[in-house]
Amino acid sequence: MITQPLLTLLQISGVYTDGGFVLNNMHGMYLLMIAIAIIGWIVQARLQSVFKKYSEVPFPGGLTGAEVAERMLRENNIHNVKVTHVRGRLTDHFDPRSMTVNLSDAVYASRSVAAAAVAAHECGHAIQHARGYAPLVLRSQLVPIVQFASSAATWVILLGLIILATTENELLCWIGVGMIAVAALFSIVTLPVEYNASARALEWLRGSRLMTEVQLGQARTSLAWAARTYLVAALSAVASVLYYVMLILGRRD
Repeated sequence: MITQPLLTLLQISGVYTDGGFVLNNMHGMYLLMIAIAIIGWIVQARLQSVFKKYSEVPFPGGLTGAEVAERMLRENNIHNVKVTHVRGRLTDHFDPRSMTVNLSDAVYASRSVAAAAVAAHECGHAIQHARGYAPLVLRSQLVPIVQFASSAATWVILLGLIILATTENELLCWIGVGMIAVAALFSIVTLPVEYNASARALEWLRGSRLMTEVQLGQARTSLAWAARTYLVAALSAVASVLYYVMLILGRRD
């Protein structure tokens, strides 16, 4: 299924029309990938701006990001997950292997609306893990496959193109495209995981009554921009698959 944002980009670039895909339009494909890169830069810049803005808004509950995380985990009956500190900016993540919610420098000790939103989001992943949330389970299962496919796909395709140039055998090329498609699938599966974690975070923040409606809206805005980075990543992954498909089909001409 083509999402509306991707469909719009495909139409603008000339890769897709009402009649279907224009598979020989490599110039359009290049424009598409450049457009996605620009959009990704804009989204990332906007996320940084929003996070900085709401990092300066005090969290009315007076809790640090770490304390918000600990409270959310406790109130969801999760007692086997530890909240830890990691270096970096926006490096926050939940690690199911070590069962830790890892909060960055700007979140762990910060008493801001942005820090509370990020901490609650990462706890949302811990709750998903505890409840056996299906998309998260699928994403975890894909990790080792994606790690192998991502490292080998480009070399497989390059070797396949060399073979194709001399023998017209496309098999290895399509195997490489399949590897890239697995990575794209991973990015697509990541979308519901991230959006659901944000929904769980906002639901808990609302129910905790630690925020006013205005501050809850600020937390929602912060998480929405963070989620858009994953949407852009998914669009980029799908565009990469289309690029290699068109490259291989173009060799037939």
